[in-house]
Amino acid sequence: MRHKPFFRWVLTLGVLLFGWSAYLYASYPDTRQIDLTVISEKHDGRCTVRWQDPYHDGGRRRESAYQCDPDRDAVLKAPNYDPDTGYGWDTGFMFTEGPHRGDLEPSLEEAEPYALSDALVLIGLALIAVGLIGGNIRASIRLVGVRPKTVARARKLYEAADQVARDHAQARDAVRVAWSALRREQIDAKLSAVPVARLIKGAAVSRTVRDTEAAGVRTARDVLDAGVLGLGHVGVDRRSAERVHTAARRLSDDVEANLSVRVDPATPGPHTVALLVALQVLLEAGIEARQTARAGEELATELERALAEAEPASGYRTMLRGGREQREIARSAVTELRSLLAVAEREGLPARFAQTSVDLLRVPDDGNLGLSARVDFESRTGQYYGLLAQVVAPEGAPARP
Repeated sequence: MRHKPFFRWVLTLGVLLFGWSAYLYASYPDTRQIDLTVISEKHDGRCTVRWQDPYHDGGRRRESAYQCDPDRDAVLKAPNYDPDTGYGWDTGFMFTEGPHRGDLEPSLEEAEPYALSDALVLIGLALIAVGLIGGNIRASIRLVGVRPKTVARARKLYEAADQVARDHAQARDAVRVAWSALRREQIDAKLSAVPVARLIKGAAVSRTVRDTEAAGVRTARDVLDAGVLGLGHVGVDRRSAERVHTAARRLSDDVEANLSVRVDPATPGPHTVALLVALQVLLEAGIEARQTARAGEELATELERALAEAEPASGYRTMLRGGREQREIARSAVTELRSLLAVAEREGLPARFAQTSVDLLRVPDDGNLGLSARVDFESRTGQYYGLLAQVVAPEGAPARP
């Protein structure tokens, strides 16, 4: 649940009132202070005054009711100020622009725009203060639990854990790819050793055999590559082509099901070299690499979930944008991240992850057709085949010496 922006609206209202006050001040006509002759005056300050209006009729004298200052000094009041006329003295402000130019500005005791403007200023400043102080207090409370350094450390650990798991999976995939290629190569070799004549029996099909051989389709591998349509293009009738192709397919399935692939380092082809090199990487890394990769995969899964929940705690801006529930979840996730970081540091996982990644990426020199891997294979053949069986067994490919 997200907080309603109460203090933001309070601050906005305060700014608007302050702006309204400034507008009233700016739009109010200019005035200048002038002397007033007090003709008559009562005890409460109500008086009649006379002043010089320079804007009408060549500077005529004008008289009007006014609210004098009853608390001004007695020497300024009648008859003390001018015993001859019995008039007193006061000061006021006269408009110098606008439609009321030459008129007296209302006294401070009377209702006028300045009073409203002053009130708006006070109210606006009060609201601005409440909005700023209250908003900052609320923001401070909402920012409790922001831990960008903890989140950054957890992200770094996640990257290392995820990387070592991916490096180990990549090393195993390299073995599977090389093994599949070598196995396919040996299957194709066996199929290429079977002539077309062995696929079909009987003198009645001798012409079919001659036609296919004349067209360059001489082995079971050639039949599978050509397919029924290809055989038809070289002159074999549809029925005979289907029989030959079906026989070749059955032979291929039988070879694949019973093939025992042998790794021969004495006459290495590119697939044999690739397989031995890939196996050597895993053997050199050792069983510890597999254990470390598994630990990295498990830790990366836990960190990924916790990091997603702790995302608001990664910075002040993200924490402020989050709702109450998100912030609570983030604080709890930060606690979990701290625990995972502590366990990882105690077990030395960051260093293990880094070292294992280096070991898995250290490809032996195959400049001499994988000489190092071939020699190593001959010295511990059983370990190579055992590891090969572990890696390719899920795919159902037997690995027998």
